[in-house]
Amino acid sequence: MPNLATVMKNEIVRLARKEVRAEVLTLRKAATSSRTDINALKRRVAALEKQISSLSKASPAKEVEPENESTPIRFSSKGFAALRARLDLSAEQMGLLLGASDQSVYKWERGARPRAHQLPKIAALRKMSAQQIAGILKSLSK
Repeated sequence: MPNLATVMKNEIVRLARKEVRAEVLTLRKAATSSRTDINALKRRVAALEKQISSLSKASPAKEVEPENESTPIRFSSKGFAALRARLDLSAEQMGLLLGASDQSVYKWERGARPRAHQLPKIAALRKMSAQQIAGILKSLSK
């Protein structure tokens, strides 16, 4: 005759295995479902990337930059020196127009970058004629 404790232990182990098997089965189904979803998303991303690359090759992007404050202003020392030569201004006059010293103007022409608040002033000078600038210099010197 088997011992009552052994029978009880065997029954508890059997029931515990049954419960664990049921829980593991639901976890396996969830994992399989997640892997299926992930693979579907990967395929979708690959298809979208392929579509983007084909569209970008088909039509070259022609972006028109609106003239507003958020557009960065380009600066080159060579262009700045050419601007000063075109307007026939001394470094002192150019500094006076931009609110900077003549030494700053020399540094900018040699490769240093002006501060951000001076870039819009330089951009405005590019659009002006020599006669307009001469008038501004006369009003500043009074």
